[in-house]
Amino acid sequence: MIREFIGNTPLRHCDALSTRYHTNIFIKEEFHNPGMSAKDRPALFMIEDAIAKKKIKPGGIFVEASSGNTGLGITLIAKKLGYRAKIFVSQSCSTEKIDLLIKAGADIEICENSNGLHDFNSTQFRAQSFASTHPNAYFTNQYYNTQNIRAHYKTTGPEIWKQTEGSITHFIAGVGTGGTISGAGRFLKEQRPNIKIWGIEPNGSILGHFLKQRTLPNDTTAFDPIEGIGRNFIPGSFDAAYVDHIFQVNCHETKRMANEYYSQTGIMTGFSSAAVIAALDRYADKMGFSKTDIVVLFFPDHGDRYISKLYNEHIHRPTPLQTSRHFNF
Repeated sequence: MIREFIGNTPLRHCDALSTRYHTNIFIKEEFHNPGMSAKDRPALFMIEDAIAKKKIKPGGIFVEASSGNTGLGITLIAKKLGYRAKIFVSQSCSTEKIDLLIKAGADIEICENSNGLHDFNSTQFRAQSFASTHPNAYFTNQYYNTQNIRAHYKTTGPEIWKQTEGSITHFIAGVGTGGTISGAGRFLKEQRPNIKIWGIEPNGSILGHFLKQRTLPNDTTAFDPIEGIGRNFIPGSFDAAYVDHIFQVNCHETKRMANEYYSQTGIMTGFSSAAVIAALDRYADKMGFSKTDIVVLFFPDHGDRYISKLYNEHIHRPTPLQTSRHFNF
C-alpha cells in the first residue's frame, strides 16, 4: 500500500528557534515523505480520486502544473500504479527539481510562468490544454482540485494535533496553492477554534489582500520569487475561512535567514520553509508569542533541492538526503 509510506512525518522541537523567540517551536518535517515533500499527500489523494471515479484508464497520463514538488509526487505515484506523468513547470523551477523529475521518469515542459489559466503561456493553461487534447490524459489541477485540501484535512491536521497532544496554539505555513493551510487549518480550527492559523507569502502576492478584503487588488505586480509560494490569482484550493492572517516577506530576507539557520543548525531548509523563518524574524513582536505557546512551523521540503538558487556559493552540495521513506518504483 502506497498510503503507508506517505505522511506520519516527524514533528521536531527546534531548540535554536525556541530559544531565539522565547517560545516552544516545533517543525513538521515533510521531507520524510517518499518524494521528499508535503506534496506527496495531495498527489496521492488526487490520483486515487481520479482512478476511483474512472477519470483515467490504466496506462494513461497524469498531467500537472507544478513548481516541482507536486509534479514529483504525481510522477512517482503514477509510475508505481502503472501510469505516466506529464509535468509543466515554469522557467523559475530550480534545476535540482527538474533533475529529480527527469530521473523519476516525468515528461517535462518548461513554460514562461505559472500565472493561472487566463495566461496562455502559463503552466496551468498549457497543462489543461494538453490534457484536453490527448486521449487518456487527466489534469489533476492541484490549484482547483478539492482533494488538495482534503489530503491535508485528513492527514496533516490530525497528525499535528496528535503529535502535540492537542496543545498546538499556532500553525504557520507558506501559501502557494493554499491546500496545506486550508486543509490542516480547517481540521485544527475544528478542534480548537482560537488556534492561530497564519500564512506566509512573498511581497507582491495577492493572497493576503484577498484574505482581508475578499476582493482582488486593483493592480498586481510581480511577486518576489520565493519558489512554491505566492500567487497573482486566487486558487480554488485556498479557503480563506480557516486562515487568520498572512504575513509577507521578501526574497532577500528569506535567503538570508536560510543561510543563517543553516550556519546555526547545519540544516538546509527549503525555500518556503526559509520564508516561514524570515516571517518569524520580521514579525516576532507582532506575533506576540508567550513562553507557553506551542508553535508548529510547516517545512514542506528540504534545502537540497534549492542549492543553486537559495544558498550562498560557498556552500558545497551535500550528500543527498537519505531520510525519506522510499517505496520500490
